[in-house]
Amino acid sequence: MITLYLLLFWTFFQIGLFGFGGGYAMVSMIQGEVVTHYHWMTMGQFTDILAISQMTPGPIGINTATYVGYTSLTNAGYAWYWGVLGSTIATFAVVLPSFILMLIISRFLMAYKNHPTVEHVFSWLRPAVIGLLAAAALCLMTKENFSTPAICPWQFWCSVGIFLFALVSLIVYKMKPIPLILLCGLVGLVLF
Repeated sequence: MITLYLLLFWTFFQIGLFGFGGGYAMVSMIQGEVVTHYHWMTMGQFTDILAISQMTPGPIGINTATYVGYTSLTNAGYAWYWGVLGSTIATFAVVLPSFILMLIISRFLMAYKNHPTVEHVFSWLRPAVIGLLAAAALCLMTKENFSTPAICPWQFWCSVGIFLFALVSLIVYKMKPIPLILLCGLVGLVLF
C-alpha cells in the first residue's frame, strides 16, 4: 500500500510539473500513466472519471487526480478510507509543482518578463500546449465514448455528427462554449 501511495505521489507530481496548458493538457498524460502504464484502472473507468471531473466545480486536472487517487486504491482492493487518503495524496502531488514554481517565478518574472530569453521560452511553450490539448482531445475519441460502426453504428455516427457540429459551430460560427455544451448535451440526451 505504501508503494502505491508513493507511486501516486510521484506520478501526479510529474504530471503537475510537466502538464503545461492546464487540466485538459494533463488529461492525456494522466490517461497514459494510470491506464496504459500502471493499469490502475480501465479506459472505461477513466472515461467515467473524466466525465465526473468535468461536471464537478474546479480544475479538471485536479479533479481527475482526486478521483484517480481514490479509484486506484479501491481497485487495488483497499477500503474506501484508504482511497480518500489516495485522493488527498494525488491532489496534493498534482498541485505541489505549480505552487513551488509560482513561488519561484513570481520573484523573477516581473523583473525579467520582457527579457528576450523569457520571451523565447514562452514562444516554445505555446506549441507544446497546443500539442497537449490535441492529445487530450484524441484520447477522448475512443470506442468507449464514440463506439464503432461495427459495435453500434447509431451511437458512432451520432457521436461523430455531434462532434462535427460542435467543431463547425465553434470555429465557423463562433458560438459561445457554454450554450454549445448545453445544446450538444441535450442532443446527446435525446439521441441516446
